[in-house]
Amino acid sequence: MRIAVLSETDRAETRVAATPETVKKYKSLGADVVVQAGAGLQAGLSDADFEAAGATVAGSAADAAKDADIVLKVRRPAESELTGLKPGALLIAIMDPYGQEAALKALAEAKVAAFSMELMPRITRAQVMDVLSSQANLAGYRAVVDAAAEYGRAIPMMMTAAGTVPAARIFVMGAGVAGLQAIATARRLGGIVTATDVRPAAKEQVESLGAKFVAVEDEEFRQAETAGGYAKEMSAEYRAKQAELVASHIAKQDIVVTTALIPGRPAPRLLTREMVESMKPGSVIVDLAVERGGNCEVSKPGEVVEHNGVKIIGHLNVPGRLAATASNLYAKNLYAFVETLIDKEAKTVAVKWDDELVKATCLTRDGVIVHTAFQPTA
Repeated sequence: MRIAVLSETDRAETRVAATPETVKKYKSLGADVVVQAGAGLQAGLSDADFEAAGATVAGSAADAAKDADIVLKVRRPAESELTGLKPGALLIAIMDPYGQEAALKALAEAKVAAFSMELMPRITRAQVMDVLSSQANLAGYRAVVDAAAEYGRAIPMMMTAAGTVPAARIFVMGAGVAGLQAIATARRLGGIVTATDVRPAAKEQVESLGAKFVAVEDEEFRQAETAGGYAKEMSAEYRAKQAELVASHIAKQDIVVTTALIPGRPAPRLLTREMVESMKPGSVIVDLAVERGGNCEVSKPGEVVEHNGVKIIGHLNVPGRLAATASNLYAKNLYAFVETLIDKEAKTVAVKWDDELVKATCLTRDGVIVHTAFQPTA
């Protein structure tokens, strides 16, 4: 049984799909682990670190992937990377499958069994495999750190002989995993923190972290959560009422962090140009949804822009800005899933195709797209 860990070809990607710690665990399952040279460098992991853990280092992706039964990556491989994969190999990564018909077709044609880690069901046994949560947690933390770095003032209230420095007012939009971590980080830094979310359950979570909850709490709001724990898309009427409340609130804020995303859909627009222009010069906005179109009308992917004196941060791959920590958590998520795909006694790959985790995450198998959510329409 051979497991390959490949480098990332996306220049914005700094994470790696395994660490020396998980290499040792794969070895204990009976696997030979091959790591592509340089795969972990941007996450602070040298080839020597992987070799010391028992991995073999291969000079190229083709050499690493040759005859591999399981291939691990952070992001979905490009079509050109699929040519060296063995038919029937398990390819496991963050696949970003929504709206990617051509990429899914290429995965099917490569005859690999492709698994999308971000489709992992939110059930108790899969919590340790939840890459969305592990990475969003870091993104929420980093968003506040980035905001503090761009904000030209102190965050906490300071009482000095020269006078009192007021605490920064920080507003977090979206109280999922990223939002809650942003709230906690902002509170630790000493900010006056408020937050909003369309899910009723978020109110208690926000308040438990010491922040004030801001929302139009009508009947639609009380019904605004799916069985899977995600936010539902709200009606135009509700969005208008909420926007009015938020607009008046935002004008008083120093830092705004937006985290709202609905899986498979463009990011909802939360901050209009007019809202940005209502903020004081020197204020900062962090748009964590910029890769999906952005929550803020004037944010730009991969840039820190200034509009009317307000800085809007649109960094790509925010978890990757903490590459070592993000890789450590992601690698553990992957190992927890891979472990369920291996027969520990026979030390071979033994996928239980009817397992709910497999059915929820498997995109392609035996040359066809098998996931019901991504079946070709024609």
